[in-house]
Amino acid sequence: MSSSRPHGAARAEARSGATPRENLLLIHCHDLGRHLACYGIDGVDSPNLDALASDGILFTDAHATAPLCSPARGSIFTGRYPHRNGLIGLAHHGFEYHRDVRTLPTMLSEVGYRTALFGMQHESADPGRLGFDTVDVTETQCDHVVGRAQEWLHAHVHASDERPFLLTAGFVEAHRPYPAEQYEHADPSSITVPSFLPDTDDVREDLAGLHGSIARADAAAGRLLATVAELGLDDTTWVVFFTDHGLAFPRAKSTLYAQGTGIALIIRPPTRRGVDPHTYDDLFSGVDLTPTLVDLLSVPVPGDVDGESHAEQLLDPHEAPARTEVFTEKTYHDAFDPIRAVRTKEFSYIESYAERPRLLLPLDIAESPSARSLDLSETRSPRARHELYDLLDDPDEQINLAGDPAHADTRRRFAHMLADWRTRTEDVIPDDGTIVDGF
Repeated sequence: MSSSRPHGAARAEARSGATPRENLLLIHCHDLGRHLACYGIDGVDSPNLDALASDGILFTDAHATAPLCSPARGSIFTGRYPHRNGLIGLAHHGFEYHRDVRTLPTMLSEVGYRTALFGMQHESADPGRLGFDTVDVTETQCDHVVGRAQEWLHAHVHASDERPFLLTAGFVEAHRPYPAEQYEHADPSSITVPSFLPDTDDVREDLAGLHGSIARADAAAGRLLATVAELGLDDTTWVVFFTDHGLAFPRAKSTLYAQGTGIALIIRPPTRRGVDPHTYDDLFSGVDLTPTLVDLLSVPVPGDVDGESHAEQLLDPHEAPARTEVFTEKTYHDAFDPIRAVRTKEFSYIESYAERPRLLLPLDIAESPSARSLDLSETRSPRARHELYDLLDDPDEQINLAGDPAHADTRRRFAHMLADWRTRTEDVIPDDGTIVDGF
């Protein structure tokens, strides 16, 4: 396998046509999924992120590689699937990157970027391993994170430092809990309950807290974006907002349904690029973000990444899609729960490799108000070994067609597609309960 893909960077260089290199600002939220007004969610107060979407590129079908924090984030920052980079479980449970894994900040540092991380990360017990020059993870609440990021940006500009930068601002919001003394809860009666959840008082109360957390994060993001504008950095800075995986609600986080893997992703190009705002409806995997960003920044795409660059498609909507399917996985969360899936625009197919209940709730969701509204059969009845859903007729993935003879050919085709991906990427599921050493 070659060490780089210079052709991708060469095309990006031709598109850029300018030096020095452009900057990159990453803002990311926790456990948020696509629960924003710009994604059609009623009652969410997110004017700043909605404005960012209006000014940039809104991805409508982006998916995490995994429905939980560390594996999802690990893929985003390395371009490699969890089973290829080592993060098949949570970092605070002992999982780490393999020694040969290079991260986005490492790649950019090697070509002269200043790199800084403020706030949330969940890829390593030792944030010094992540490749950033500057790291401050002492506080992860959005207000503190934005304050530190603003200070860093002012210092960078006032020092007349000509090096390009990667600045990452990670918010703990909207991770549970949502204490009322910290987040102003929305009016439960004003909330539109998502179709995959039961409309009960408990669920509305839970969503009210979530909405308060989102509003706080959105306001903080707005202040950081205002600072970028005030310092005259809009012209040369790519702004990227993303979430790690789906909402921390039943049948979302920790599942391979769309509500578990679907993420918000907004990319605003530097104004000097003259890229018109638009929506990007093609499938996009979290494993694609690093190769896409380095390609846009005219940096060679490493040959050992698993993802695809979408740079050409983003800048020229007439290009053929970069991918036609996304693959997702889960091995460990709070328990060993090996499942894999493949998703296209038309179908999703899921395989489960251990006997588990239909919903195996992570602890934060199991203890939530929403869990009280679950039908007990969801957490007690056995999970199907195979699941197949027609996404055009059943977007909430409620009707399993895997046993329907009319869909036998589709099931076989998707099973082969998933098996081929697992073989190509050397996906080996560990024995039950075994922690795989990431070092």
